[in-house]
Amino acid sequence: MKKIDKSVADAYFREKNKYMIIYFIIWALVSFGAVAIAEPLSTFSFNGFPFHYFMGAQGALAVFIILLFVNAIVGDKIDKKYGIDETKNEEIGKQSTQNH
Repeated sequence: MKKIDKSVADAYFREKNKYMIIYFIIWALVSFGAVAIAEPLSTFSFNGFPFHYFMGAQGALAVFIILLFVNAIVGDKIDKKYGIDETKNEEIGKQSTQNH
């Protein structure tokens, strides 16, 4: 296993946590915000349903799934930025098995 400098690891986890907090805020705003302002949103319609109903039934779930994909993409970029990506780990693993 590759050793990582503590300052690099701290910066890595700080950046990962920053993005995780942003995702939670977006999720909370979409999930609970639609309920909190349901009355003004009921004037809009989406697919024949009032917009607040759609957001409660389908929209929040769709945003959650989109956030999962965004997290995977951004997480991979952060891993590569700090040299913790899986491709390097796989190469290290292959080298160690070839040496034995």
